[in-house]
Amino acid sequence: MRISDDRYSRDRQRYDLALRFIQHEARTRTIRMWTGLTDDRIRKLYRSYVAEDHDSQLIRHRGKSPQQTGFFVRTPQMRQETAVLASVCYLLGVVPPSQMLDAHRSLPGMQRGEALCEAFETYLRLVPDARISFEHAVFLVTALARGDELRAGPCADCTGLIVLDRYSPGLRRCMACEASLQGRLLTGC
Repeated sequence: MRISDDRYSRDRQRYDLALRFIQHEARTRTIRMWTGLTDDRIRKLYRSYVAEDHDSQLIRHRGKSPQQTGFFVRTPQMRQETAVLASVCYLLGVVPPSQMLDAHRSLPGMQRGEALCEAFETYLRLVPDARISFEHAVFLVTALARGDELRAGPCADCTGLIVLDRYSPGLRRCMACEASLQGRLLTGC
């Protein structure tokens, strides 16, 4: 194999990953961070492959990416969805096993980007009417890798994975165990 063939293959992988990110409605900056493509290339890719498809319902989000960790823990249902997505991300190796202080720089990459797409697509299959967007998934992975505001830990009862807000130490059970506990308290058993 010639060196140019290898380079072509890498470039093709970058474009394929960028298209997957575009299909998940990722912002240009997010695509650039994870693929290494320039903003101009990403826009041309979008125009060439997505904008020409008049049946496409894809939205091009503008502005800043999500940055509020409270989004993931604000309701029991969101905590449950977040736990499902985080579990899949850990299983597929998207979130590293140890904390990364500079996660926003060292986390993005081609392999992890492909795994992130797989994790998000699996999450969409597991959770009907999913409320976590792809951009939120990127933020969740980064926040879990940093470990400064959100962290994953075991449920106190069933040891299933839950995502915890570092500033609210009271929530230590998953939604199912919390409902079971409430049911036992109400019935007196």
